[in-house]
Amino acid sequence: MTKLSVNLDKVALLRNARNVGTPSVTKAARICVSAGAHGITVHPRRDQRHVRFDDVPVVASHLRARHAGVEYNVECEDAPELIELVLAVRPDQCTLVPVSPGEVTSDHGYRAGDVARLKPTVRRLREAGIRVSLFVDCEPAEVRALAESGADRVELYTGPYASAFGGPGQAEATRALRESAEAAREVGLGLNAGHDLDRHNLAGMADTVGLCEVSIGHAHICRALEVGTAASVRELLHALGHDRLAGAQPNG
Repeated sequence: MTKLSVNLDKVALLRNARNVGTPSVTKAARICVSAGAHGITVHPRRDQRHVRFDDVPVVASHLRARHAGVEYNVECEDAPELIELVLAVRPDQCTLVPVSPGEVTSDHGYRAGDVARLKPTVRRLREAGIRVSLFVDCEPAEVRALAESGADRVELYTGPYASAFGGPGQAEATRALRESAEAAREVGLGLNAGHDLDRHNLAGMADTVGLCEVSIGHAHICRALEVGTAASVRELLHALGHDRLAGAQPNG
C-alpha cells in the first residue's frame, strides 16, 4: 500500500518568520510520525527560504534516535553544495528536482535531455546507499527516458492532475498519470508522486498500480491549521486506505 511522507517545508517557513525556534521542525516530525506518517520529507533550497541546510542533519538525527524505520527523504536540485549535504547526512532517499530561477515552487520535471548530466550524481548517491528518485512530468516517454539515468524511482509531478481534479480535465489528467505509472513499471522504476495532493484528490489515484509513496506538504499544513497536525495526517492516511486496511474507523 502507498506510504505517506509528510513534507515539513512550510513548518520551517513559518519558523523562519521569527528567530525564536518555533514552530519546531523536529516536533512537527514527531507529531506526524506519531499520527502514522511513514516518512518525513524536507526540501532545502539554495536560498534557504524554508528548510535550511542545518535543518537537514538535525531532522536526520531526530528520526534515527526516536523513530526507527521512518524513512527520511531529502529533495533538492543537482547542485554541488546540496549533493554534498545529502551525502554527509545519508537519508533513505534523495529526490532530485529541477529548479528554475525565481520559481515559487517546483513546477516541472526532468526530461530525456537531462539524463547524461544526472548520471554522475545518481551514481554517487547510489554508491552511498541512498535510494534516488527523479521528479518527472506525467509524460510516459520522459518517464521511460529517465530509466537510463540509473535512478531507482521517479516521482510523478502531480500539479496538473491536482489542478484538473473535479473539473472537465480530470479524466485526461488521470489517464496521463496512470500511463506514466505504467511506463515506470515497464522500465523497472519504482514510483512516487507529489505536488498539490490532498485528502480529496488522493482518492482518484490511491489505487495507482505500483505507487510506493506520496509526498504531501502544502495541503497538509493548510488542513492542519483547521483540524490540527495529527488529524490532517490521519485524513491523508485514510485517503490512501490505511485505516480501512486495519479495519479502523476513518477520522472525522
